[in-house]
Amino acid sequence: MLSKLIKLSKLMLIGSLLMNVAIANEQDGTRIYANEQAIVFETMDGLTTDAFSGFMLVPENRNNPKSRMITVKYVRFPATGKSHVTPIIYLSGGPGGSGIDTAKYPNFRFPLFMALREFGDVIALDQRGTGASNDTPKCVSSQVIGLTDVLTEPLVTQRYQQAVTECVAFWQSKDIDVLGYTTVQSALDINDLRLHFKAEKVTLWGISYGSHLALAAMKIMPDNIDKVVMASAEGLNQTVKLPAQTDAYFGRLQQAINTQPAAAAQFPDIIAMIKRVHKRLGEKPMLVGMPQKDGASKDLLLQTPHLQGMASALVADPHRGVGHLLALYFTLDKGSDVVLQEMLKHGFINDEPITLNLMSTAMDIASGISDERLALVNQQAKTALLGAALNFPMPLLNKAIANLDLGDDFRQGPVNNIPTLLLTGTLDGRTYIEGQQEATAGLKALTQVMVVNGGHNVFMLSPKVTDVIKTFLKGEAVTTAAIEVDLPSFAMKH
Repeated sequence: MLSKLIKLSKLMLIGSLLMNVAIANEQDGTRIYANEQAIVFETMDGLTTDAFSGFMLVPENRNNPKSRMITVKYVRFPATGKSHVTPIIYLSGGPGGSGIDTAKYPNFRFPLFMALREFGDVIALDQRGTGASNDTPKCVSSQVIGLTDVLTEPLVTQRYQQAVTECVAFWQSKDIDVLGYTTVQSALDINDLRLHFKAEKVTLWGISYGSHLALAAMKIMPDNIDKVVMASAEGLNQTVKLPAQTDAYFGRLQQAINTQPAAAAQFPDIIAMIKRVHKRLGEKPMLVGMPQKDGASKDLLLQTPHLQGMASALVADPHRGVGHLLALYFTLDKGSDVVLQEMLKHGFINDEPITLNLMSTAMDIASGISDERLALVNQQAKTALLGAALNFPMPLLNKAIANLDLGDDFRQGPVNNIPTLLLTGTLDGRTYIEGQQEATAGLKALTQVMVVNGGHNVFMLSPKVTDVIKTFLKGEAVTTAAIEVDLPSFAMKH
């Protein structure tokens, strides 16, 4: 794999000749590139700014000489400074998130997109297969997991692997090259975007899977990256998180709860509470009526894997889902399904056919997991609170698409001197403190700032986060080691 990366790196300049390389025009001090048009960008809450909508064409699979060309789209927010400095490319998480939509979401990251224009053009990128860059249809398989099926690992694995087999055939019937949807190909897209902007270097700004992509780019194009800002880092061998680190997170969450007397009285031992509920369901699954949109009800045999999946969707941020998670387990522990019923209305569990998105499915399978780490995950999952549910349907789909796995050379972390800022939430329930430190161990010019009480989404938790990012992008030393944000109240209201 490493030799393939080196070969791809050498071919990037040659390959770029096949692209629509940017032609820069200067009119009234405004720089415009090929395939761009001026737009008024509007967020979902009505904020507007002048911007440019653009695109470039890239091979769907650079390893296939007959590859079709696909469109990668972006929105460029022009720099507010007079000098044209390094473009800043936003890499969304997921995989599957839209960078353009991230800038549009109400009360989200739009102010940060605007603030960073001080340091160069800011690019909201829709990675291949996402948002406006997606021309691959969703695949609705014939596979269904029934609401009253007993959820054994062999059954769930078989259904999902069969769904992948069906979907690969479906996508191939649409002349889509499934093998083109890997983090390596996306990293090469970043280099083509650099060439599109006629830039010697780019700065990368990413979160979660976006950091995973940034780490891959740091290996593939190290001489063309100026700086990297990342939050909630996911290493190249961390597509599947270690279940024991999830358990350690719950220990940190308990410590946070203990700082609030009312919450501590309600939740003196959340780990024991979760274990009690799981044990009870393991011994006797709970038959509940699941409300439907039409007012009807369907029987659901609630089992431990259902709750582990729901919990995995709620643990990321203390300021968002954790309160719902605590309420869910608290009421189930008391024998009530009132909170469960409310959550079921939001579609956490359904009996619809397994539906897959190509980009998010293929990217995870391609990044994969080493055999050594997989053995560790499987061992830890036997006793961990959430099992291996955090990254479902991985690792069940490991190597489920032939010839897609990028190999262990890819999964080795980068080693370089690229100035990198890492923001880590101490209560991040998806990418953990220990994992983030491991993911960035080879970055010799790393500055890590802990966001105390922060979760997975830390960029907009405090104005101090923006200040730290701006200090870093100015090239100044970041002297802030930690930023503390207020905890939400964890106590349930009666």
